[in-house]
Amino acid sequence: MNAQTQSLILQGPAGALEAQLDVPEADLFAAPHGTVVVAHPHPQFGGTMTNKVVQTIARAYVQCGWRALRFNFRGVGASAGVYDEGRGELDDLLAVVAQQAPADAPLSIAGFSFGAFVASHAVQALHGQRSMTSVVLVGTAASRFTVAPVPAPLHPQTLLVHGEQDDTVPLASVMDWARPQSLPVTVVPGGEHFFHGQLPLLRALVARHVRALPTVV
Repeated sequence: MNAQTQSLILQGPAGALEAQLDVPEADLFAAPHGTVVVAHPHPQFGGTMTNKVVQTIARAYVQCGWRALRFNFRGVGASAGVYDEGRGELDDLLAVVAQQAPADAPLSIAGFSFGAFVASHAVQALHGQRSMTSVVLVGTAASRFTVAPVPAPLHPQTLLVHGEQDDTVPLASVMDWARPQSLPVTVVPGGEHFFHGQLPLLRALVARHVRALPTVV
């Protein structure tokens, strides 16, 4: 992603997990504020950690002083294993958090599309065990998977972003998921699933959200 990107091989439940760690510039931040783990879109439809929306989310966190860890789910790129319909992918994400986000340091979870679905379950699993500074779910695949509800105490630090004209995951499905939780959804006018031509806006939305929150919750 930039000169500050490090390639890593982590240990996942099914074997090696390919990852990339983006770090903030040392001359701008004395030390990173914490670590965000960003999950990528559906592995069977070309989703990888280099997806542009995933990189945009990571870049927004990095410019706010966070370490951003992107990784390939099992069976993607150099990651071992095979697609597991979200179950194993959740285990992958939790393994990455355990290895790259120390328990005594701030943690954020983010995901795009299928990755947002997996991230929602990671948030649910970690809630009560780890403090989370922020949660960012973009293009949440609510029409295709059973997305976990966001725990009520995390609502203030949760950002949901969806494109108005998303024809992969209709906005109505995300509204149906969010409505019972009274969880606000930020709608990008004219936006589609991959936010073509609107990635700078997405980055600005995520960065604004991150900057507005305290480092430690």
